[in-house]
Amino acid sequence: MDSSVAENNNGYIKQTAKRFLDRETTGGLCLIVATIIALLLGNSQWAEAYHHYLSDEFIFEFSEHFSFGLTIEEWINDGLMAIFFLVAGMELKREILVGELSSFKKASMPLFAAFGGMLFPALIFTALNLQQESINGWGIPMATDIAYSLGIIGLLGSRVPSQLKLFLIALAIADDLGAILVIALFYTEQINGQFLATGLSIFLVLMLINYLGVKNLLWFIIGGIVLWFCFLNSGIHPTIAGVLFAITIPVKPKLDSKILKDRTAHHVAALEQTEIETKDPLQDIQQRRILKAIKRDTENSRPPLLKLENALVDFNAFFIIPVFAIANAGVKLNIGILQVLSSSLGLGILLGLALGKVLGITLFSYLGEMLGISERHTSLRWPHIIGMGMVAGVGFTMSLFITNLAYDNEQLIQVAKISILLASLIAALGGAVTLFFTRPKY
Repeated sequence: MDSSVAENNNGYIKQTAKRFLDRETTGGLCLIVATIIALLLGNSQWAEAYHHYLSDEFIFEFSEHFSFGLTIEEWINDGLMAIFFLVAGMELKREILVGELSSFKKASMPLFAAFGGMLFPALIFTALNLQQESINGWGIPMATDIAYSLGIIGLLGSRVPSQLKLFLIALAIADDLGAILVIALFYTEQINGQFLATGLSIFLVLMLINYLGVKNLLWFIIGGIVLWFCFLNSGIHPTIAGVLFAITIPVKPKLDSKILKDRTAHHVAALEQTEIETKDPLQDIQQRRILKAIKRDTENSRPPLLKLENALVDFNAFFIIPVFAIANAGVKLNIGILQVLSSSLGLGILLGLALGKVLGITLFSYLGEMLGISERHTSLRWPHIIGMGMVAGVGFTMSLFITNLAYDNEQLIQVAKISILLASLIAALGGAVTLFFTRPKY
């Protein structure tokens, strides 16, 4: 019984990781479709209505003394993206506890690669934009879009070793953490101390009730909403609240494996006392009660972190990310490619994503292996790492997000977004071709 309970819990963890991988891969394809729709809308006769709708305000009025509203675009970028970062934070927490980042040996190469993949693009962009108005966008080419990247690799099917997908997930999660820190430290406006102090107090309260053993997710969700509202008004970008919220969510289940084993044995013994040979649960109310108790105990044995992640992963992949793309990728393509390439901003983003990413990821992976700190999986060739480094240059979601934080000038925003689209296309095609023609090691 002990082994079967442990296998059940381990299977649920693996199922959560696989569900995330599958949804991110399929979600990447949805993201491609959403991007095309946004570009068509932004360059059609409905472009003005499209942008006007995004600027409409959506208000919640709780009483005559308190109402709260944001524009549709703000609800997407500040509200839905906070849930996106919540899911990213839970993924990171899971990988640190039981996944690809659970030990230094497992985590070292993806972490080295992620650091190189953030450092080189930032250096390239800075070198080209130093002492110019556009310098504030140095964080734009640092990010890897995990949904797009996995979607592209998913299209290649069995030609890509499964370990490379896990490597990319670990790298992209570490990359997301880096992007979160960049946003928190460098893209934060004027601080409102009162709201920030209240938000941090809510965070500490959530940590405390986690420590005290509260497992009911409803209390954490209520606290998370208040935490988001405080950060929204604090000057620090509210998506950071999503990551802090993820940290507070309990990992230990309500019932541990030993208690579940004992309770299940008791329920099975009680089930054997019923007329199980002659009646089914529809005919026997006692059987129904016992089976409901077994189901309830099974649910209570699952970690709240994984339950919430499973509840949000589809919503994140199939709604939040495509909606974000539709709201942010509808840039008007009235600037020529030569104009983009001739600007330091456009060239910095293009070279940072399409060249800096693959150079940083490959060189730092090689450095980690040469120093004996990291170990490359036996199924991976160096062309696999190079191809994955190219695919990691797809910086769509986070790059567009940081663009909106970095610039107020519409001209700079337009050049940056066109550069991101162009760089992501080059990175995707280059990576896909490289991986397609790379033979498996064995």
